[in-house]
Amino acid sequence: MRDIVSCFSENAVNVSQPPPRHSFSSQVPSVQNAVAAIYKVILSTQKLFFIKLTWCNNHAGQSLSINFNDDPSPCFKLNTNLRFFRKMKGYKAVESDHSNIEIFWDLSAAKYNTGPEPVHGFYVIVMVDSEIGLMVGDMAEEEINKKLKTTIPVAKISLISRQEHCSGNTLYSTKAQFNETGIPHDILIRCSGEHEGLKDPVLSVWIDDKTVIWVKRLRWNFRGNQTIFVDGLLVDLMWDVHDWFFNPAASSAVFMFRTRSELDSRLWLEEKLEQKDEDRVEFSLLICACKNV
Repeated sequence: MRDIVSCFSENAVNVSQPPPRHSFSSQVPSVQNAVAAIYKVILSTQKLFFIKLTWCNNHAGQSLSINFNDDPSPCFKLNTNLRFFRKMKGYKAVESDHSNIEIFWDLSAAKYNTGPEPVHGFYVIVMVDSEIGLMVGDMAEEEINKKLKTTIPVAKISLISRQEHCSGNTLYSTKAQFNETGIPHDILIRCSGEHEGLKDPVLSVWIDDKTVIWVKRLRWNFRGNQTIFVDGLLVDLMWDVHDWFFNPAASSAVFMFRTRSELDSRLWLEEKLEQKDEDRVEFSLLICACKNV
């Protein structure tokens, strides 16, 4: 008798190869307005800390804010638009949840694409109780080696959630790494409409060069989910495009990619693979897509 994983994998899409350089569509993707990343930090004292970085682009310009744990108010906020805020490099010390926080940043030479998140030429470093709690940017490691002591302990850092807010047409493009040891994957979400000769809108999602879902009659199948394999992980892909059709005032849709927890995975793993892995980190990617009406 075949094992459960073999039976289940026949109905799931397996994505594990490096992405080819391939253009899915000539249509211009929607623009990111905000990107929020949540990091799980475990200090050497086993104290658990959560750090949230939010990059935003609005009428006031581009900005960066940092929240700690469940505090809704940012402890640090920086407007990266030079016309309003010229301190693009600096240091700030704050306190949060009985911990001493030090923030180092340099965005003076940061380069951006179309979104609010810089792609290179920058760093953001967060120290928590004299430990390196977060390093973001291609210049972070160089800055640590140059100005900070190399003997400073580095906490265990894991990206557990990423949220993206987009607006524009119905084509959304991004990247995601579902496993800390895996590779970044290209993700493309597209809704094809009647203006392309289709009788009913169709939702399609690609990861790299593979179609992972193809939803016909989207007006009636506006909510759903599909399980896929990415780098050997079970990933639940969920979509909700109800407001695109039935709430034009909001005109927003939600797409989520979520790796399964250890408990959920046991439903599909063989008994010999049911070993507790304390180092396993769950990850979710949430895309909130606003369509121009």
